[in-house]
Amino acid sequence: MNAAPARLAIIGSTGSIGRSALDVVREHSARFQVVALAAGSNVEVLAAQVREFCPQYVAVSDTAAARLLQRLCPHLDVRTGPDGVASLAALDEVDVVLLAVVGMAGLPPALAAVRAGKRLALATKEVLVAAGALILQEARTHRAHILPVDSEHCAIFQCLQTAGARGSASVERLILTASGGPFRLHERDALEHVTPAEALAHPTWRMGSKISIDSATMMNKGLEVIEAHWLFNVPAERIDVLIHPQSVIHSLVQFCDGSMVAQLSTPDMRMPILYALTYPERWPLNLPRLNLAHERELTFFTPNFAMFPCLLLAYEALKTGGTAPAVLNAANEAAVLRFLKGHIKFLDIPRLVEKKLAACNVIHQPTLDDILAADAWARELD
Repeated sequence: MNAAPARLAIIGSTGSIGRSALDVVREHSARFQVVALAAGSNVEVLAAQVREFCPQYVAVSDTAAARLLQRLCPHLDVRTGPDGVASLAALDEVDVVLLAVVGMAGLPPALAAVRAGKRLALATKEVLVAAGALILQEARTHRAHILPVDSEHCAIFQCLQTAGARGSASVERLILTASGGPFRLHERDALEHVTPAEALAHPTWRMGSKISIDSATMMNKGLEVIEAHWLFNVPAERIDVLIHPQSVIHSLVQFCDGSMVAQLSTPDMRMPILYALTYPERWPLNLPRLNLAHERELTFFTPNFAMFPCLLLAYEALKTGGTAPAVLNAANEAAVLRFLKGHIKFLDIPRLVEKKLAACNVIHQPTLDDILAADAWARELD
């Protein structure tokens, strides 16, 4: 007897992760049912997704987008705003919430999902960066499960499952791999004149604009260090970053006996998405297979913190704790937006983030209101 299809809510369906998730649904159409879709302002793409997948519920971020979507899909009941988007994550008809929106916009639907006891397939790392303790406490209280979608964290999760690790006591180090972004071979002086177009040109992955800039500054890897701390209960001093330009090894775990386990695959986000949706099962996926005989070399080197100060700032924020990671994240989001608009230089991003971190009044056991206040304050860049 076949199991009932897993019922999905995809929050951020028009972004790169959301579209990849729908590719997975197409491949396994008998085993997934799309119940709800939410997006920002890319209404034409969302309307096409609605026509193809026929969700019962749809939400968009603002009323103008809702009006346009209503014209394109006249019989659709459209919810609007942050509350409308978050409501989809708590629907009784939903089993799994895939959260793939940019930045702190993911916090309300993440809280709604864990408070409703859902499986949360999490691709929005900023949620745990800013509010990790709060999210994990809510997940424990409501018996929700958080599965990582980031390729690095999914890799670590798979390594731990494969090795049979129980808890963090047997883990000596987590090693997050990084492509190094488009500027890993540049001199620091050259970064003063980097354009947004150059920073968006990632050598391996095709991603949204914000995460592409974060990859170029290596803030993305810093945020992943913080996320790994919360997901796997490992302190900052036992989480390393290793530059691996080929992006074949997605991350590694070193255990207390000195052994290491790595996860390898071709770089494609559909694999970690499917694994997060179907764990503990592993379903087939029509992707190119990795052929190690065809890999000319696999190289590794340590990151240059002087070249990429955002990575060091993230470690420092994690060690400080409390609201410091929320300040780091919010200041970075605001600075990246300014850079994309051409208002500041590339190297102004870490300068502005560092300035905010130095000025912040850290609250060490923050409430949700404390986190939101720190976030709002940090976005007001000088």
